[in-house]
Amino acid sequence: MYQKQTVMSDRDMKSSQDLWGGRFAEPTDAFVQRFTASEGFDRQLAGYDVAGSRAHANMLAKAGVLTEQENNLIQQGLTDVLGEIERGEFEWRVAREDVHMNIEARLTELIGDTGKKLHTGRSRNDQVATDLRLYLRAEIDAAVAELTRLQSGIVLLASKHADTIMPGFTHLQVAQPVTFGHHLLAWNEMLERDHGRLVDCRRRLNVSPLGAAALAGTTFPIDRDATAAALGFDAATRNSLDSVADRDFAIEFCAAAALIMSHLSRISEELILWTSAQFGFVRLPDRFCTGSSIMPQKKNPDVPELVRGKSGRATGNLVTLLTLMKSQPLAYNKDNQEDKEALFDTVSTVRDCLRAFADMVPAIEPNEEAMRQAALEGFSTATDLADYLVRAGIPFRDAHEVVGKAVAHCVASHCDLSDLSITDLQGFHSAIQEDVFDVLTLEGSVAARNHFGGTSPERVREAAAAAADALSARQAPGE
Repeated sequence: MYQKQTVMSDRDMKSSQDLWGGRFAEPTDAFVQRFTASEGFDRQLAGYDVAGSRAHANMLAKAGVLTEQENNLIQQGLTDVLGEIERGEFEWRVAREDVHMNIEARLTELIGDTGKKLHTGRSRNDQVATDLRLYLRAEIDAAVAELTRLQSGIVLLASKHADTIMPGFTHLQVAQPVTFGHHLLAWNEMLERDHGRLVDCRRRLNVSPLGAAALAGTTFPIDRDATAAALGFDAATRNSLDSVADRDFAIEFCAAAALIMSHLSRISEELILWTSAQFGFVRLPDRFCTGSSIMPQKKNPDVPELVRGKSGRATGNLVTLLTLMKSQPLAYNKDNQEDKEALFDTVSTVRDCLRAFADMVPAIEPNEEAMRQAALEGFSTATDLADYLVRAGIPFRDAHEVVGKAVAHCVASHCDLSDLSITDLQGFHSAIQEDVFDVLTLEGSVAARNHFGGTSPERVREAAAAAADALSARQAPGE
């Protein structure tokens, strides 16, 4: 066991320039140090940085670049550094620029010159690329878990409301009756595609850049397959230049995240509308809402509103990263320091929004009567009447015109198609018979759409059961 060196004297690393400043004739300007430093935000990579350093040191020892004693010293030092960070005792220094230099400098303070050997055969360029992939892989796994929890809540709610009728809308106008369960399963389909994109993104990013060094690899006898395996990567990256130069894996995640947030925003908009007095379709539990400081009657759907607003952050961060990368020559450039804040913000935004929705959605309370009454308005069964005429041998365009005239009559008479008598209906076309009322009811309308993907209660129950089975069988991305 080493003795921690608390008095450093001339060995004390006052800035990162002690690690790279051999060719410089003057110290870095204090403002430039602050301007170029990233330790204020990239310190959240610390755990992944330590993990990468452990794998790198073990590999160097097996390759004979480090002795076993040196490796043991480094491993224990890294344990102590990580412990300081986790306990909040670590002294982060702007002068040390970033998370990598802060950790390496503190390691050297603790174990002496052996700490300076850790960086053999690597660069901060491949180090940060490795850290980011490790970080993003873990965050994708966490996002997938929350997404799965949200989908499970949606599917369970859908199965309970396979028979609950509500209006389906186009242009936010009543179009045709559907079931609430069918509508919920539409949400699940959007999120299912989001899940696929996250899993696909994870698969592509799960390769190790460690060993690419600055851009060209290293002259030391490293084993990149060993470090890749130790860190849980599927393989090592194939080209050292590309390994350190691109952040497309982060951009791909942000693109997938922007789509997730777009979908959550659309769901939010529906919930905001549906909870209003004008719709009254659903109620949200009080714990997901707030009130007004001046209007005592108010119950505001703050969670959906915030999620709807936060979608803009994800879109903006995607554009930031695309713009960041678009003009960079190979290989690494300092521009890439700007990737982290946008990525970190997207990660936390998506994670928090998915968690909020996974908690809230299963607690939605539908107002079945309000939904039904709304479906009775707006002539939602007009298409069913047109289809009835087509089945009686009337060309669809002629049937469309007949029903349009019937609707115009109902608008003028302030009634619904189902309120008309058989005599009234036959006045629009003689092919209409008594059985027409089977299709003019809401139940008849939804039941008639009894095909795969349709809104009939039978099909909704089947779809909900299939979705539940798929979610139960879903494996975590790393399994």
